[in-house]
Amino acid sequence: MKKIVLFSAVAAMVLASCAGNPEGKKAETTDSIEVANVINVGTALPIDTSASKVVWKGTKVTGSHEGTIAIKSGTISVDNNQITAGEFILDMNTISSTDLDGEYKEKLDGHLKADDFFSVASHPESSFVITGVKQGATANDYVISGNLTIKGITKNITFDAKVEEISEFSVTATADFNILREDWGVSYEGKKDDLISKEINFKVTIVAKK
Repeated sequence: MKKIVLFSAVAAMVLASCAGNPEGKKAETTDSIEVANVINVGTALPIDTSASKVVWKGTKVTGSHEGTIAIKSGTISVDNNQITAGEFILDMNTISSTDLDGEYKEKLDGHLKADDFFSVASHPESSFVITGVKQGATANDYVISGNLTIKGITKNITFDAKVEEISEFSVTATADFNILREDWGVSYEGKKDDLISKEINFKVTIVAKK
């Protein structure tokens, strides 16, 4: 009987420490790159903030949560039907969950804005600035590098993206990647019996047009 109880206790501890990361390829992360060295050529198209979106997802031992962050402003530069540069600003005050309602939603949204997570009062904006663009396996595949700033911390990330439409008048692009949240000072572990994942998944849709 004692062996069964001990085994159960150990199993519970193992499960509590195993919060699987959300599905998605982890972005390569390095130190930030000097943006002044980035060459910006082509036509700068303003981002359509109503059509663009960022969807986040985090997992924990007992499940997952997901939600959105609004894109405040930005541009994508295009030259000869190629993306050459770009940047956008996220309004962190808009971070919210979409899988909860009522009191539970209010509690999670408030916690996400607190210092445990994104410290929105001190850092109301996050940003992404493209520092490199490479062609992928097909004409629609790109490998994008850029400086991602969250909570005042800037790291350079590289991830795969797909360009669904591109011209001198409009661009539609998507990306799906994970980041290790501790790299940006988001280090809250969760409850001891319900730890949260080390990585956050972002699904990004960018629409830019004249």
